[in-house]
Amino acid sequence: MAGSTASGAADATAGGAERTSLSAQAREAVRQRIVDRRYALGARLVEREVAEELRMSRVPVREALRALVAEGLLELLPHSGVRVRRLERADVRHLYEVWEPLAVQASRLAARRVARDAPEEPPGLAALRATLDHAERASDADDGAREVAAHTAFHEGIVALSGNPLLARTMEQLSWQLQLLFGMRAEPDHMRAQHRLIYRHIAAGDEDTAAASTLLHVRDSQAVALRSLFAEGAEDTASAEGFEGRQG
Repeated sequence: MAGSTASGAADATAGGAERTSLSAQAREAVRQRIVDRRYALGARLVEREVAEELRMSRVPVREALRALVAEGLLELLPHSGVRVRRLERADVRHLYEVWEPLAVQASRLAARRVARDAPEEPPGLAALRATLDHAERASDADDGAREVAAHTAFHEGIVALSGNPLLARTMEQLSWQLQLLFGMRAEPDHMRAQHRLIYRHIAAGDEDTAAASTLLHVRDSQAVALRSLFAEGAEDTASAEGFEGRQG
């Protein structure tokens, strides 16, 4: 009897792990479809249809949709079901209000780590440099989705380089919302240049200048997003561009 009980518990554990894995796969697949706009903003997602598309059972898909509601990529409909969340002005402002201090602190900590490890190059700096190269190649190939992914990876790379696991976990909650937002607006050339500037200050171990250039970039990014999505923020963008010229 004891052996039978243990076997049943092991089977239940294995079944739970398999379901968790399928749920994670479903969550990743739906996330990607939202970010690359295969699921349009405001589109209603029907659990059965998503399960058929992903060739999965409905249980892991249901769990994935619930998780994406918690992440802020989906929202519950008043009566039943979910839809892809539409970003309103307030949503964009709230996202940047949270991202700004975290991004600035990440750059400061990353530069501090570089300075501390000098003359050795800390793990992560080469990977951060590579994201800039990926973004340039994607831009040259006019591959918007790949460029957005590279820009998101750049900011994630700064967080990884900071060496702060709590900051990394906090930023992970914002990452997909940022990637969705980045994919909805144009990426002006001067903002690509800002990434290179941020990298240069981090690689030099200059934490104050790295933090200042990141603050500029995030505020400029917000202004561009508001201008692209809601036809506002142009004055803020022009102001940031002028400041960037002085920094460069």
